[in-house]
Amino acid sequence: MSLSSGEPVGEIVTGEAVVLGLRAASFASRLLAALLDAVIVAVVLVAAVFGASSLLSDSTEATVTAIGLALSVLCLVGIPTAVETATRGRSVGKLVLGVRAVRDDGGPVRFRHALVRHVVGFFELWALAGSPAIVCSLVNSRGKRIGDLLAGTYVVRERTAARHVPLPPMPPELAGWARTADIGRLPLTTTTAARQFLARTASLNPASRAALRVELADALLPFVSPAPPRGTDPERFLVAVLVERRDRELTRLERREARTRDLERSIGRG
Repeated sequence: MSLSSGEPVGEIVTGEAVVLGLRAASFASRLLAALLDAVIVAVVLVAAVFGASSLLSDSTEATVTAIGLALSVLCLVGIPTAVETATRGRSVGKLVLGVRAVRDDGGPVRFRHALVRHVVGFFELWALAGSPAIVCSLVNSRGKRIGDLLAGTYVVRERTAARHVPLPPMPPELAGWARTADIGRLPLTTTTAARQFLARTASLNPASRAALRVELADALLPFVSPAPPRGTDPERFLVAVLVERRDRELTRLERREARTRDLERSIGRG
């Protein structure tokens, strides 16, 4: 395998090197989802403020103002953050429009991502009537608003997600090498392109397949040590690296879950 310059451009890949094939949501779908969410939030906020005002009719103006501010933060930031975290990037509006917020690497958003999106959204969507969000979304290739840029997220068309294609099995002749190899942090675009290539090998022109497998293997080779045995087929090298990477991450996940269960049991016994 000879090292070639240039790195293939892929799409989105998870930590397990599974291509998601997610496409950025259109401006219209994002806007409609945001408007629907805004209507729901506004209704909840008005109802909460009206109910609080009725219960606090004898309170001082300062108390009413403080509670009103707290309710505003809860309805505009707290509840949307909790919903988006619990549903992994969805909201009522996003669910209706078939879109979802994801991390830049295609993974599900977590609490910190949702919190940043909605804290910034409090200003760009509500305080400034959404004008910064609209401008930023129109000029960004993925339609990101400011909150997305700071959180490292964007909105995708969930209903058009491509079906996952499993990786081929580990090449037997490379299993021993792969288990002991040091596989570093692989480039996202190259890993994605390799995963897509392996999913489409049967449909590729033989000449294109031969050229692509060499190019992709050359791009991944600097991140793997030691190099595979001399004479290794580039395509089987790609399979071995991606399968080993996936298996290692699954093992780490299983160990983390086991530690969590042990901790929960120890707390329960205490």
